[in-house]
Amino acid sequence: MGLSLGIDAKRGRASDGVSDRHGLTFMNKLPPYTTSNHLTVVCSMNRRTFVTTTALAAGAYPLTAAMKKSIPHIATNVYPWFTFYQRRNRDWNADVSAGLKEVAQTGVDGFEAMGNSPEQVRSLGPLLELNQLEMRSIYVNSVLHDAGRAAQSIDEALAIAEAAKPLGVQVVVTNPSPIRWGGPENKNDDELMEQASNLDQLGKSLKRMGLTLAYHNHDAELREGGREFHHMLTATDPEVVKFCLDSHWVFRGCGDSEVALFDAVQHYRERIVELHLRQSKAGVWTEVFEMEGDIAYHRLFHMLDEWKIKPLLVLEQAVEAGSPDTLDAVTAHRHGRRNLEQALV
Repeated sequence: MGLSLGIDAKRGRASDGVSDRHGLTFMNKLPPYTTSNHLTVVCSMNRRTFVTTTALAAGAYPLTAAMKKSIPHIATNVYPWFTFYQRRNRDWNADVSAGLKEVAQTGVDGFEAMGNSPEQVRSLGPLLELNQLEMRSIYVNSVLHDAGRAAQSIDEALAIAEAAKPLGVQVVVTNPSPIRWGGPENKNDDELMEQASNLDQLGKSLKRMGLTLAYHNHDAELREGGREFHHMLTATDPEVVKFCLDSHWVFRGCGDSEVALFDAVQHYRERIVELHLRQSKAGVWTEVFEMEGDIAYHRLFHMLDEWKIKPLLVLEQAVEAGSPDTLDAVTAHRHGRRNLEQALV
């Protein structure tokens, strides 16, 4: 398509960083970590180059050298791995080391973890380095609508962010928790104003740390005219609260509406610093990320390219009840990564 979205022109030069339009500089290599047996893993060919070269040799898909240079950094979020593991009665958290090894086998460049504690985040460092995976962003839960709990939640998020920053993290994604996960309750106006104020506070604190806060939503925030979703992106300071666009949650929350999705993109495009990428067909999540389906991702990427917006790209192709069940997690993510690469070169 000739899209330039997210081009990393300095890929492979470990000492260089890449700056985007929001002033974020992403390092091409994580800080070194020493493994438990005091051996440092060194590799002259990065894993993406190896996977792509191997695929080319096998005739999997024809990418020229120039095309390979134009491929942006692609990561995966931990959530789809939870869902793929669950349907095989596996527990991701039982062996994170083995899980990250599988993530690396897909050929993606990065991994977006869910940060639960500073200790848990720090433990990921050696595993990410071992598997040549970057972590440019991290997902952190927060409770911001409740004045009695917000201060503690902000402190916990900041502690996690402080632990994550040395690992290369520069974007902290948060989805303010609902009143009850899966419940029908909606936040009232006072709670929405409290949440927006606390989002601003969290964003300001992260900015002082040299990090960027990105607001994320699920479908519940689009209920009642989307009052929670729109208030978070209207009442907060755009300099400190950016936007992680999860297209499918906006699509689903608006009654499977592409019109509503692209209206939201138009309204809040200046805040977008990250995309969570998931596709569906007839409203049901597909196994593999594809550019065409219920959401026209070619259109989305074309719009972002026209606006010179180059967000982080994070595959979040989870499965749910009714999703096809023909592939394991590694194969599905490998296909999804390839589909995204081919569309963006």
